[in-house]
Amino acid sequence: MIKNISVIGAGTMGNGIAHLFAQHGFLVNLVDVDAAQLEKAIATISKNLDRQIAKGTLTEEQKISTLTNISIVNDVVIGVKNAELIIEAATENIALKLTIFNKLDEVAPPDCILATNTSSISITKIAAATKRPSLVIGMHFMNPVPVMKLVEIINGYATTKTVTDTIVALSKQLGKIPCVVNDYPGFIANRILMPMINEAICSLYESVAGVEEIDTVMKLGMAHPMGPLQLADFIGLDVCLSILKVLQDGFGNPKYAPCPLLINMVIAGKLGIKSGEGFYTYAAGNKELIVAQRFL
Repeated sequence: MIKNISVIGAGTMGNGIAHLFAQHGFLVNLVDVDAAQLEKAIATISKNLDRQIAKGTLTEEQKISTLTNISIVNDVVIGVKNAELIIEAATENIALKLTIFNKLDEVAPPDCILATNTSSISITKIAAATKRPSLVIGMHFMNPVPVMKLVEIINGYATTKTVTDTIVALSKQLGKIPCVVNDYPGFIANRILMPMINEAICSLYESVAGVEEIDTVMKLGMAHPMGPLQLADFIGLDVCLSILKVLQDGFGNPKYAPCPLLINMVIAGKLGIKSGEGFYTYAAGNKELIVAQRFL
């Protein structure tokens, strides 16, 4: 049985993954080279646990237990030395992920499973940076991790059935619903979602309708809880652009080409909630909290 988890990267996804595992009784090392980011992650986890307490879904004792199960570490060698499963949750950048997995392969226990939370990058390519491709798998959580039920599990070319079965069982243990897919650009979630978001941006770019009108049509007409432009702000426009480029490069199909408006907004630093402005404008230091409260 897997008990010791290491999470690489203490950003939004990393702290959510650490929160989830720790709340379910796993011992978690949250690893990041940035000590300030680690402290910020713990503060975020604590606030999110408080929201759960306020909603009556968690007790104060469970909050204390969850935080006790998390250790913050800024040295990857120390952070993974006892790991049975490592989940990488760094920025969606292929060069960075390859570097991380090459290092993890050197320092992690030889039978440790190496998972990536990538939302679009080839698991097979990431696995090729290691000498254990059969132990590499995609474990794509949705944001916010403690709440969203789906875990998209992606088999690389060499991933063994034993590893897949282990991750499926583990996801169920976390109260999630696992969906196993194969390794093609964007997998399933983003292969379908990102062209929809891109088309919404194109519709705005071509003045077919305004931001609120586009989102309202999709919310009220298609029963989406959040419109595609608001969702793009929530994901991060830079992340949306990166995923669309993976799809375009991977399939060589112009239908995946990112809208010029999206490209210009990313160049201008209008990234959505994280920058305070995207398709919507957000109150400084406040809107991210408001959005999070919609889910937690």
